[in-house]
Formats: sequence, structure tokens, C-alpha cells
Amino acid sequence: MPAVNGLHTTPSSVTRPYFVLVTGFGPFSRYAVNPSWLAVQPLHNTVIHVDVPPDPVTNDDPRNSPSFIPISDSTTTPREIRITALSVPVTYEDVLSTVPGLHARPPVLPPIENASPPPPNGYDLILHVGVAGRGPLRIERIGHKFGYNMKDAKGCHAPIVRVAGDEASRGPSQPSPAERMERARLGYVIEGPTDGGEPPKRGFGKGYESFPEEIYTDVDVEKLVHHLKKSGVEQVYSSLDAGHYLCDFIYYCSLAESRRSVPKTDKPTTQVLFLHCPPVDQPLSTEQVTEAVKKSIIWICTSPTS
Repeated sequence: MPAVNGLHTTPSSVTRPYFVLVTGFGPFSRYAVNPSWLAVQPLHNTVIHVDVPPDPVTNDDPRNSPSFIPISDSTTTPREIRITALSVPVTYEDVLSTVPGLHARPPVLPPIENASPPPPNGYDLILHVGVAGRGPLRIERIGHKFGYNMKDAKGCHAPIVRVAGDEASRGPSQPSPAERMERARLGYVIEGPTDGGEPPKRGFGKGYESFPEEIYTDVDVEKLVHHLKKSGVEQVYSSLDAGHYLCDFIYYCSLAESRRSVPKTDKPTTQVLFLHCPPVDQPLSTEQVTEAVKKSIIWICTSPTS
């Protein structure tokens, strides 16, 4: 594992650093301190030193020329990964008011104690972490646009979305298994409409009309899971259902914002990923989750296929 040093004590890098923002959630339900924030807070203002493999050589690359003379025999390049940690309140309103700014150029962040200025050209990776139920780590592959029927930490609903007539006539969708688990874990009972009609559709509306109902991350989650297992993080798996609560909500919002100014044929310049962690010691300790987050960051930043 590469060494980790305080942000103000590291030597200058040969190349531009990777800039990473990792978020956890604030208090809610029975968590006075959210387990996700306990896991990511220790990474705030740290720098990880890594050796990055060279970019693949293409046919038209000058390095293919017989006359090309390399400046160095080194096959890797030293680089820094600079990490900032941010706590996000467990409310739909705070997600909608905070996440778009994280993807701005330069990023606009809420006040963070002892934080370095955000990188002018944006973050290379934004990794969101949230707490789920007892069990392994879950790395989510997809965020959902609709289906947010549970109240947030302030007792507020997600925004009501106006839908076209044909879409409204499809009828209510049934809760997914992950959403059922979230409801049971948090003790939520979904209240039906008082007039006996169908419940309103809730999720992302104005400003998100052009985005699809599901957005996948560009990170190769299966390869990441395989890497984590090989590196000693055995209790981890990939997931296609982030639960239709605040974790899913922030994931979709971040995935959408990363694509807002990018042509559909191009990949976003900021990679986005979501990781679900269990409550403390159920079964993973906070330190184990922190280590898994760190290993994930290193792999994503240094893997050419991530």
C-alpha cells in the first residue's frame, strides 16, 4: 500500500495530482454520527503516493518510431492522489443544493474545515459512501431517477415529478428488494394518498428531463470488486439496486451532473461511484471500511481500465 502523508508535508509531484472528493452522510435515524462519515473522515486532507503505469502506446504514437529515445527507463510515473472529505446532510434538499456544485468548474463546496481549495478543473473522482444494513460492502453500479417514496432525516419527501400521460398510466412500480430492506431497516411506512388514487411520482424533475431513468457508472465495478477481494477485502460485492433512498438519490444526482456538460459520445471527466458500508462492526469495523475506500480510490485512479 502506498504511503499516506499529511497534505502539507508531501513533496511536489512530477505530474498533476489526482483530485478525489469522498462524501459521507450526516446524522439520521439512530445514528448520531453516521457510519459512512466515520469511515471517510479519516481520509480528509491526505495524500496517497502512487506509481502510475504509462498510457498504452497507439499506432500513431511517436513512441513507436525507431528514432524515439525515451527520457527515462522508468516504466511508471510517480503521482499524488489528494483527497478531500465532505459530509452531506441526509435530506433531498441538501443533495439537490450541494451535488451540482461538486461538479462545477471550479467546484463549489460547502464550508469544510481545514480544506484545500478545490481543483479549478474539477475532481477526477467523486466517491460517495452511505450506510446500509448489516452485511458486506456493496459497490453500486446504477442510480435511479424515480421511486423515492421515503421521507428524509427532516421528514420531507423527494420532489414530485410531473410525467407525461403515457408514463403516468403505467401504474405504480413495486418496491425493489433493496428498497424493502431500507424500509424495514429504517422503520418507514409509506403512506398512501388520502383520496384513494395513485401516489405521486417522486424523484428528479426540472433540470433533469434529458437524463435517462437509470444511469450506470463508468467505473468497471466487477473489476474493482475482483481487485478488492484479491487485496484482502473479501466481504464486498457489486449491486444494481442502491435502495431508492438518499444513497440512491445522491448517486443518480452525481452521475447526472457529471454528464451535464459532456457530449453523449464522450465519457465524463469526473468518475462517480457509490459504496454502501454496514453499520460499525456489522461485521466490518470503521477501519476496515476506511481501508476499502482507500484501496478503491487507488485502483480507480491508477487503473487504465477503470
